[in-house]
Amino acid sequence: MDERSAMHEGERPVIWPAKANHVPKDIFVREDVFEEELHRIFYGDEWLMVAHEAEIPNKGDFKTVKVGRVPLLITRDQDGEVNVFYNSCSHRGVQVETAPSGNKRSFSCPYHRWLFDTKGQLVGCPNKPGDFPETFDRKDFPLARPRMAMVYGLILVTFGKNTPPIDDYLEGLHEHIAEALGGDGRLRLLGYQKVILKANWKTYADNCTYHAGLLHTAFQMLDWQGGKGYQLANNRGHRVYVGELTFPKSVGRLNDPSLLEFRSGSDPKRGSVSVRLFPISGMTKHMDSMAIRFGNPLAVDLTEVHYTYFAHADDDEELVRHRVRQASNLLGPCGMVSMEDAAIFHRLHSGSNTPGDAVFLKGVTDEYVVPTTFAQNDESSNLPGWEHYRKLMGYEKGQT
Repeated sequence: MDERSAMHEGERPVIWPAKANHVPKDIFVREDVFEEELHRIFYGDEWLMVAHEAEIPNKGDFKTVKVGRVPLLITRDQDGEVNVFYNSCSHRGVQVETAPSGNKRSFSCPYHRWLFDTKGQLVGCPNKPGDFPETFDRKDFPLARPRMAMVYGLILVTFGKNTPPIDDYLEGLHEHIAEALGGDGRLRLLGYQKVILKANWKTYADNCTYHAGLLHTAFQMLDWQGGKGYQLANNRGHRVYVGELTFPKSVGRLNDPSLLEFRSGSDPKRGSVSVRLFPISGMTKHMDSMAIRFGNPLAVDLTEVHYTYFAHADDDEELVRHRVRQASNLLGPCGMVSMEDAAIFHRLHSGSNTPGDAVFLKGVTDEYVVPTTFAQNDESSNLPGWEHYRKLMGYEKGQT
């Protein structure tokens, strides 16, 4: 974890409320807080999802992403192994690859034409004898790597020195992660949607899965019945939502009611399974749609979210088409269920430019105690994550 103080010289301190169900609104809009979050959280002792191996199924496939401002290059090398590198030449630091994805046998830095293979090894540089020191050896100049782990095909990285082992970090979540990823994580990429939200990353992370169903007009239009299920949340800020989804037998407002069918063997009593990993990413199985959302903070008021959609590797083409229809019509950025989200995130962020706190009430029994048990539709499940955030940022609680 970064050892810097929770406040830079000359900056006013963050006043954290004494009540466990209060969060100060100014942390969503302060530039100094955003910069500190990058170092303490995104570059600290957290595991961060960056891809799923189904996105790079073939030898030579690659994907580029950023975590905060740090560029990464993800490859499947010629031996079929997955690698994550810093997307920065080991010579002078130039970003090596700029394409979002593709297939290559090697990567060439445009500045001095250093050439790296898919394992990150330096395999070519146009120097003549005497150009470099006698001690120069190509094997000493591979692309640098962050620490990497894989779980059910998910690719995660960490930049911290004291990040716990991945199994400890995800303790208690493996069963739900597997369920959200088709049972075993053997997936087939269907495609992407990307949205840039005019909101702070915490606004998105805090509200992307839990918010009142009253927001979504489709819930009323389809007579979508919810509220049954459960939530889990742990002291690292990870959350699990499992919800029952039931519909009336006749949905007259849809031209094609088959859109709402369960075809993959999913149980409607577990019709929605969502796992949210602190700080900002997660995965969702909603009916037959499977998606991973990779979030990245761009600025204090801008957040980029990649919606990545998958089928299971064993699906036939009819089921694949059904998953695509559900993904695009229901849960994509412009889907019936999710299209209101971007608008409300923006309004949440805008409203955070006012004094006071955001207050969590539903499911709270003691305002001074962080809860540990939750009903399916309680907003109190967000509070363990806020307590984890407060501790990471070094904010002291105020007096009662």
